[in-house]
Amino acid sequence: MDDLVLDVTGLKAGYGPAEILFGVDLTLRRGEVAALMGRNGAGKSTTMKAIMGMLPPRAGRIRFAGADITGWAPYRIARAGLGYVPEDRRIFTDLTVAENLEVGRRPARGGRAPWTPERLWSFFPNLAEMRGRRASAMSGGEQQMLTIARTLMGNPDAVLLDEPSEGLAPVIVEQMAEAVLRMKEEGIAVLLSEQSLDFAAAVADRAIVIERGEIRWNGTMEALENDEQVRATWLTV
Repeated sequence: MDDLVLDVTGLKAGYGPAEILFGVDLTLRRGEVAALMGRNGAGKSTTMKAIMGMLPPRAGRIRFAGADITGWAPYRIARAGLGYVPEDRRIFTDLTVAENLEVGRRPARGGRAPWTPERLWSFFPNLAEMRGRRASAMSGGEQQMLTIARTLMGNPDAVLLDEPSEGLAPVIVEQMAEAVLRMKEEGIAVLLSEQSLDFAAAVADRAIVIERGEIRWNGTMEALENDEQVRATWLTV
């Protein structure tokens, strides 16, 4: 169990009187990529926000790196080593690429080599070419890569990626997949919410299928690819 990074049990959350999550259970291990999959409105983004403290849990427990972070403020969770890349990116458009990275800088933990702009330039060659460009002049895909790079500057142990491939050009999707695999190689645990089976199959070790705020299926990515009934029941629009 030493490699267990994230352990979510019985998570309930919602907006106002609306209950969205009904007892979500999931785990994430060091260096693992898990895809939280489901249709639109299934509860993927709500799960991410609740784990990150952006939506207060109504019940359940969230443990990260051995600490109970249930109810913590988002900044405390980020400082504990859990990174978050939201679907809407939230970069600083008036700042340059390099300045955005500096905003995210946090000390490394556990004696590991810290993420620096120089390391990230090799990780994201496109960003290296536009390090002095204002983020407002970047494409949507480039902004998405910048958001991931800025998150890595916080030296996280795990990263939550919300819909990383949605609406991006195929060449950017390929670069996004490479970035996820590179994070895995670095030992970073990644939980990504995703609708694209092709993207999830390219990067994920495991799939967690959610529908109407409940986990309906959990298994290897290979098992999901081979189970037409599960895909038809819970993923097909």
